[in-house]
Amino acid sequence: MPFSIIGVTLFINFIFAATIIFLERREPTSTWAWILVLFFFPVGGFIIYLLFGRRLRQKHLFRWEGRKKIGIDSLVDYQIEAIKNNTFEYRLNDSEPFRDLIYMHLINNHAVLTQDNKVDIFDDGHEKFETLIQDILAAKTNIHIQYYIFRLDHLGNRILDALVKQAKRGVKVRLLYDEMGSRGVHKRHFKQLLNAGGEVEVFFPSILPLINPRMNYRNHRKLVIIDGRIGYIGGFNIGDEYLGLDKKFGYWRDTHLRLEGSSVHPLQTRFLLDWNQASDRNDLQYEDHFFPIISRKGEVGLQIVSSGPDSDWEQIKNGYLKLINMAKKYIYIQTPYFIPDDSFMDAVRIACLSGIDVRIMIPNKPDHMFVYWATYSYVGELIQAGARIYIYDNGFLHAKMIVIDDEASTVGTANIDSRSFKLNFEVNAFIYDRNVSHQLAELFERDMLYSHELTPKIYEERSRVIKMKESISRLLSPIL
Repeated sequence: MPFSIIGVTLFINFIFAATIIFLERREPTSTWAWILVLFFFPVGGFIIYLLFGRRLRQKHLFRWEGRKKIGIDSLVDYQIEAIKNNTFEYRLNDSEPFRDLIYMHLINNHAVLTQDNKVDIFDDGHEKFETLIQDILAAKTNIHIQYYIFRLDHLGNRILDALVKQAKRGVKVRLLYDEMGSRGVHKRHFKQLLNAGGEVEVFFPSILPLINPRMNYRNHRKLVIIDGRIGYIGGFNIGDEYLGLDKKFGYWRDTHLRLEGSSVHPLQTRFLLDWNQASDRNDLQYEDHFFPIISRKGEVGLQIVSSGPDSDWEQIKNGYLKLINMAKKYIYIQTPYFIPDDSFMDAVRIACLSGIDVRIMIPNKPDHMFVYWATYSYVGELIQAGARIYIYDNGFLHAKMIVIDDEASTVGTANIDSRSFKLNFEVNAFIYDRNVSHQLAELFERDMLYSHELTPKIYEERSRVIKMKESISRLLSPIL
């Protein structure tokens, strides 16, 4: 009997391995990583594959049509044609040098360029959430709020109380959260909001408790849109740890943006599309109050770029690569996870070897052990090419940011790993503005004061245990 069970198990693993190799046409590195899992864990490997490894077809992910352009369709078409015909008016000198990047995002992601924005940068959770609560309490017509993690702790309940208060006043409140990110949170916990007339939806909920065939595809976006006039985008989720109240992580260093201007409209579009996927009710359509006429708020040019398994291209990763390739002086990168694919590693390595000042900052505290040691392995390799690596010591670094040359930058939800590039639903702001980019660069340089540099000598002298952890984690990195 035991031999029969072993034989059946090995046969199942063989079938899955064949599926990975011949049908799903994965990258070779990802293929080998899954084969390692299947054959080193013959009993549980195929279960892990079922939950985390299967690719889902686009038609199984989404059920809406025309999902790209709610509220901005005519503007998308106009900008594409104008850039093609060289008639597009760049009102801001900071945007025009990035014409190719702007066009790439526009043609592949319908990411309109807006040039009338005011951008406020938050690097501390207390300031960000106090401002957010004030904006929620000042809302007049609608509040759309979407987070990967929404904890019902002290901070979460403060925000929920503000939402309930506004719903009772007649403001339409819609809240969307991701089930896996917000484990332990259920719709019933939002009873007060629902009773007040608010609506709550869950992204890709489980079919049965602890069983979710779409577990590997999560909505990692963090967006708030208030009255169609104010928008938030960045790395902070909702929970007390983002205020630095978790002893494990300590101070939480993140980056978030508050936007005013026409860029709020594509944020609104992004929310409506995600809401329509999650909701079993009638889909939200274009309504004037979702997209009000906005007077000029500033002079910052930016695009809101989305990516995910519903995309034909890895839009955010491609934007990262284009930024890196356009740098002439320096590249600053902050990320909690640095597990790049070959194309990203090559782009950074080439920048280093070309004499560009490349600096990468990662946290000194792991929240996922394998991810941390894989990150350590990759940054160690880039040290040899001339990159300078900084380990942030003042708590946990969760910011997702790239700045080049004090000219362009990006802030959002996408980490530098395969999960963010291919599996998660992400959103980033790509900013073409010297002032904002300079502010972000100054934040990076300030954070350097709270970091230590991982020098070639320190890295070479790491222990054998660390080397072993790196090697194992690197093997598994394509599927982390």
